[in-house]
Amino acid sequence: MTARSIPIFSTIVVIAAVLTMVGLGFWQLQRKGEKEALIARYQAAATTTAEVPFPADDHAQGAWFRRSRITCGRVSGLTTVSGTAATGQKGLAVRATCTQGGFGKPITIDLGFTRDLATPQWQGGEVTGVIAPGPRLVADPPVAGLQPLARPDPGDLPNNHLAYAGQWFFFALTALVIYVLAIRRRAR
Repeated sequence: MTARSIPIFSTIVVIAAVLTMVGLGFWQLQRKGEKEALIARYQAAATTTAEVPFPADDHAQGAWFRRSRITCGRVSGLTTVSGTAATGQKGLAVRATCTQGGFGKPITIDLGFTRDLATPQWQGGEVTGVIAPGPRLVADPPVAGLQPLARPDPGDLPNNHLAYAGQWFFFALTALVIYVLAIRRRAR
Protein backbone atom coordinates (compact mmCIF):
# COMPACT_ATOMS: atom_id res chain seq x y z
CA MET A 1 0.00 0.00 0.00
CA THR A 2 1.46 3.35 -1.00
CA ALA A 3 0.76 6.84 0.24
CA ARG A 4 -1.03 7.54 -3.07
CA SER A 5 -3.57 4.79 -2.38
CA ILE A 6 -4.73 6.49 0.84
CA PRO A 7 -7.26 9.24 0.05
CA ILE A 8 -6.53 12.25 2.25
CA PHE A 9 -10.02 13.79 2.37
CA SER A 10 -11.74 10.47 3.12
CA THR A 11 -9.17 9.68 5.79
CA ILE A 12 -9.76 13.04 7.48
CA VAL A 13 -13.55 12.52 7.39
CA VAL A 14 -13.31 8.99 8.82
CA ILE A 15 -10.88 10.04 11.57
CA ALA A 16 -13.11 13.00 12.48
CA ALA A 17 -16.18 10.72 12.58
CA VAL A 18 -14.41 8.09 14.69
CA LEU A 19 -13.12 10.70 17.14
CA THR A 20 -16.62 12.18 17.39
CA MET A 21 -18.16 8.76 18.06
CA VAL A 22 -15.53 7.92 20.69
CA GLY A 23 -16.15 11.30 22.31
CA LEU A 24 -19.89 10.60 22.38
CA GLY A 25 -19.17 7.23 23.98
CA PHE A 26 -17.17 8.84 26.78
CA TRP A 27 -19.87 11.50 27.17
CA GLN A 28 -22.45 8.73 27.66
CA LEU A 29 -20.23 7.16 30.34
CA GLN A 30 -20.13 10.53 32.10
CA ARG A 31 -23.94 10.81 31.79
CA LYS A 32 -24.24 7.34 33.35
CA GLY A 33 -22.49 8.58 36.48
CA GLU A 34 -24.61 11.72 36.56
CA LYS A 35 -27.83 9.70 36.22
CA GLU A 36 -26.75 7.30 39.00
CA ALA A 37 -26.15 10.29 41.30
CA LEU A 38 -29.53 11.78 40.35
CA ILE A 39 -31.33 8.50 41.07
CA ALA A 40 -29.53 8.22 44.42
CA ARG A 41 -30.65 11.77 45.27
CA TYR A 42 -34.23 10.89 44.32
CA GLN A 43 -34.09 7.71 46.44
CA ALA A 44 -32.99 9.79 49.43
CA ALA A 45 -35.79 12.31 48.75
CA ALA A 46 -38.33 9.49 48.60
CA THR A 47 -37.56 8.54 52.22
CA THR A 48 -38.26 12.01 53.64
CA THR A 49 -41.69 12.74 55.10
CA ALA A 50 -41.54 16.53 55.02
CA GLU A 51 -43.86 18.09 52.43
CA VAL A 52 -42.64 20.46 49.73
CA PRO A 53 -44.69 22.83 47.58
CA PHE A 54 -45.89 21.30 44.33
CA PRO A 55 -43.57 22.55 41.55
CA ALA A 56 -45.00 25.28 39.37
CA ASP A 57 -42.97 24.24 36.31
CA ASP A 58 -41.66 21.13 34.59
CA HIS A 59 -38.03 21.94 35.43
CA ALA A 60 -38.37 21.71 39.23
CA GLN A 61 -37.05 18.15 39.34
CA GLY A 62 -35.64 18.70 42.83
CA ALA A 63 -39.16 18.13 44.21
CA TRP A 64 -39.71 14.79 42.48
CA PHE A 65 -40.44 11.82 44.78
CA ARG A 66 -41.17 14.15 47.73
CA ARG A 67 -44.51 14.48 49.51
CA SER A 68 -46.73 17.41 48.64
CA ARG A 69 -50.24 18.72 49.09
CA ILE A 70 -52.38 20.63 46.62
CA THR A 71 -55.97 21.79 46.39
CA CYS A 72 -57.72 21.07 43.14
CA GLY A 73 -59.94 24.10 42.68
CA ARG A 74 -61.66 22.91 39.53
CA VAL A 75 -61.53 19.53 37.78
CA SER A 76 -61.21 20.16 34.05
CA GLY A 77 -60.97 16.50 33.08
CA LEU A 78 -60.95 12.92 34.35
CA THR A 79 -59.43 10.06 32.39
CA THR A 80 -57.82 6.68 32.95
CA VAL A 81 -54.33 5.51 32.03
CA SER A 82 -52.61 2.19 32.65
CA GLY A 83 -51.53 1.89 36.25
CA THR A 84 -50.26 -0.39 38.95
CA ALA A 85 -51.80 -0.77 42.39
CA ALA A 86 -49.73 -0.72 45.56
CA THR A 87 -50.38 -4.49 45.67
CA GLY A 88 -48.75 -4.95 42.24
CA GLN A 89 -52.03 -5.55 40.38
CA LYS A 90 -52.25 -4.09 36.87
CA GLY A 91 -55.23 -1.98 35.91
CA LEU A 92 -56.12 1.67 35.59
CA ALA A 93 -54.97 4.85 37.28
CA VAL A 94 -57.66 7.53 37.41
CA ARG A 95 -56.05 10.81 36.36
CA ALA A 96 -57.52 14.24 37.00
CA THR A 97 -56.54 17.50 35.36
CA CYS A 98 -57.04 20.40 37.76
CA THR A 99 -56.66 24.13 37.80
CA GLN A 100 -55.40 25.86 40.89
CA GLY A 101 -54.74 29.49 41.67
CA GLY A 102 -51.12 30.49 41.21
CA PHE A 103 -50.41 27.92 38.49
CA GLY A 104 -50.52 29.06 34.91
CA LYS A 105 -51.03 25.55 33.63
CA PRO A 106 -53.15 22.56 34.61
CA ILE A 107 -51.99 20.19 37.33
CA THR A 108 -52.14 16.42 36.87
CA ILE A 109 -53.19 14.24 39.81
CA ASP A 110 -53.32 10.44 39.78
CA LEU A 111 -56.24 9.90 42.18
CA GLY A 112 -55.95 6.14 42.68
CA PHE A 113 -56.19 2.66 41.17
CA THR A 114 -59.19 0.78 39.81
CA ARG A 115 -60.04 -2.16 37.59
CA ASP A 116 -63.48 -0.72 36.90
CA LEU A 117 -63.88 0.99 33.52
CA ALA A 118 -66.36 3.53 34.91
CA THR A 119 -64.65 6.82 35.77
CA PRO A 120 -65.48 7.85 39.35
CA GLN A 121 -67.03 11.20 40.15
CA TRP A 122 -64.66 13.64 41.83
CA GLN A 123 -65.22 17.36 42.16
CA GLY A 124 -61.80 18.35 43.48
CA GLY A 125 -60.47 19.28 46.87
CA GLU A 126 -57.29 18.81 48.86
CA VAL A 127 -55.02 15.93 47.84
CA THR A 128 -51.79 14.77 49.48
CA GLY A 129 -49.35 12.48 47.79
CA VAL A 130 -45.98 12.01 46.12
CA ILE A 131 -44.66 14.13 43.26
CA ALA A 132 -43.87 11.93 40.27
CA PRO A 133 -42.07 12.90 37.06
CA GLY A 134 -44.17 15.05 34.83
CA PRO A 135 -44.69 16.57 37.35
CA ARG A 136 -47.86 14.96 38.60
CA LEU A 137 -49.11 14.19 42.08
CA VAL A 138 -49.80 10.53 42.92
CA ALA A 139 -52.46 10.62 45.66
CA ASP A 140 -51.48 8.94 48.92
CA PRO A 141 -53.98 8.20 50.35
CA PRO A 142 -56.15 7.74 47.26
CA VAL A 143 -59.36 9.73 46.83
CA ALA A 144 -62.78 9.14 45.26
CA GLY A 145 -63.07 5.65 46.78
CA LEU A 146 -60.15 4.29 44.75
CA GLN A 147 -57.40 1.88 45.81
CA PRO A 148 -53.80 3.01 46.45
CA LEU A 149 -51.48 3.29 43.46
CA ALA A 150 -47.90 2.02 43.55
CA ARG A 151 -45.65 4.70 44.95
CA PRO A 152 -43.44 6.37 42.31
CA ASP A 153 -40.02 4.70 42.40
CA PRO A 154 -36.79 6.49 41.40
CA GLY A 155 -35.42 3.08 40.40
CA ASP A 156 -37.87 3.06 37.49
CA LEU A 157 -36.07 5.97 35.83
CA PRO A 158 -34.13 4.77 32.79
CA ASN A 159 -30.35 4.72 33.02
CA ASN A 160 -29.27 3.17 29.73
CA HIS A 161 -26.21 5.35 29.18
CA LEU A 162 -23.82 2.39 29.39
CA ALA A 163 -25.63 0.78 26.45
CA TYR A 164 -25.48 4.06 24.52
CA ALA A 165 -21.74 4.33 25.21
CA GLY A 166 -21.25 0.77 23.94
CA GLN A 167 -23.17 1.65 20.78
CA TRP A 168 -20.99 4.69 20.08
CA PHE A 169 -17.79 2.70 20.60
CA PHE A 170 -19.15 -0.05 18.33
CA PHE A 171 -20.04 2.50 15.64
CA ALA A 172 -16.50 3.93 15.81
CA LEU A 173 -14.97 0.46 15.49
CA THR A 174 -17.31 -0.37 12.60
CA ALA A 175 -16.34 2.83 10.78
CA LEU A 176 -12.65 1.98 11.18
CA VAL A 177 -13.12 -1.60 9.93
CA ILE A 178 -15.11 -0.42 6.91
CA TYR A 179 -12.46 2.22 6.16
CA VAL A 180 -9.61 -0.32 6.36
CA LEU A 181 -11.49 -2.76 4.12
CA ALA A 182 -12.19 0.02 1.60
CA ILE A 183 -8.51 1.07 1.55
CA ARG A 184 -7.40 -2.55 1.04
CA ARG A 185 -9.84 -3.00 -1.81
CA ARG A 186 -8.70 0.23 -3.41
CA ALA A 187 -5.06 -0.84 -3.17
CA ARG A 188 -5.73 -4.03 -5.14
